[in-house]
Amino acid sequence: MKKIVFLLFGLVITTNSYAAISLDRTRAIYEGGANALVININNDNKQLPYLAQTWIENDKDEKIETGPLIATPLVQRLDPGDKGLIKISTTPDIDQLPNDRETLFYFNVREVPPKSEDNNVLQIALHTKIKLFYRPKEILREPNAVWQDQLILNKVTNGYKIDNPTPYYITLFGIGGTENEAIDSDFDSVMIAPKSSITIKSKVYSTPYLSYINDYGGRPTIKFKCQVDRCVAEKK
Repeated sequence: MKKIVFLLFGLVITTNSYAAISLDRTRAIYEGGANALVININNDNKQLPYLAQTWIENDKDEKIETGPLIATPLVQRLDPGDKGLIKISTTPDIDQLPNDRETLFYFNVREVPPKSEDNNVLQIALHTKIKLFYRPKEILREPNAVWQDQLILNKVTNGYKIDNPTPYYITLFGIGGTENEAIDSDFDSVMIAPKSSITIKSKVYSTPYLSYINDYGGRPTIKFKCQVDRCVAEKK
């Protein structure tokens, strides 16, 4: 088990360097009209119980407590190796959200370790945060639908202006002149809001490829073809 060791005023302080509480996904989609969304959590520590504190933030990283989405229970205990679940449900305020596009939230879990019986032990409450998208029923698509191929790349100085005409948030993590280059590039991932644009710095390619993150955390790649300075996805 990997540990980080701190030396502080002559005292040796150790702490585990990995999270005990883990989630069953890296992003979450709440589909409009659903009764609830359930997220499974695990205590991966086989020796110690942990508390799991949960809450939801809006797109400004502000904690929200009364809706339009709420997570319950706020706190739960997970015994060593135990599993639990978090239920995300809506309040009447959900009707105030736009119905023609997604709304971004963040789902948070903070693990709280048991109090150590040893002196001079530094305990760290690790925090996991994932994107939570509310997708209104008016824009629901069939499973495995692809809308990322509606992106439009416009060549600009030192990169591209990328237009997202869809009602969905789209996260890009790679760009290149080949599929492998897009997957392995050192590109800093970006998220494009619905019906908006973003400009990225990049090499300009004759045949650009974009890699994106889908609903399931997968990372497919799309090939684009260009006419002068405008590039659209190549339809299969």
